[in-house]
Amino acid sequence: MIDLVTIIISAGYLGLIAVVFAESGLFFGFFLPGDSLLFTAGLLASQQIFDIRLLIPLLAVAAILGDNVGYMFGRSVGPKLFTKEESLFFKPAHVLRAHDFFLHHGKKAIVLARFLPILRTFVPIVAGVGAMPYKDFLRWNIIGGIAWTAGITLAGYYLGKLIPNAEQYLYPMVIAIIVLSFLPVIREWRRSSK
Repeated sequence: MIDLVTIIISAGYLGLIAVVFAESGLFFGFFLPGDSLLFTAGLLASQQIFDIRLLIPLLAVAAILGDNVGYMFGRSVGPKLFTKEESLFFKPAHVLRAHDFFLHHGKKAIVLARFLPILRTFVPIVAGVGAMPYKDFLRWNIIGGIAWTAGITLAGYYLGKLIPNAEQYLYPMVIAIIVLSFLPVIREWRRSSK
């Protein structure tokens, strides 16, 4: 079994920043474990392995900058993205799902997508493709980036403070986070496939 705690400790702040940035802004980052990573980092911060006062701002900046890269990529590539062939790192279906999500939820999709795996990577790209005004995108991106990183990291932090030896229960908690974060995506997929 993968020792998530050891990996995150070894990666340190720079590794955490890189993963959050990549998942938020690089189209091949959609498979990275953002929610469980933030939660585990918060849990480790409750044990003084990371400083929560440093961790949250660094991760929020990484998420916001990552989304900006995704937006700029969408702006520069434009509609060509929707005709790109499927590859190991690119699935056109993800872009189409993100596009539908964006159309359905409008500007608030930038915040909502933060809490939905796969969509959090592609919605900023779709916002760029759709030429959402940058000022609007930036405002919602900052709100979403702070809410996502602070919310999930603090959940891990406070749970770690509340439950003694919480790291012993880390794998069931991470599995629960993964399942909960994918439920809205699965529900949306089932609804759209009817």
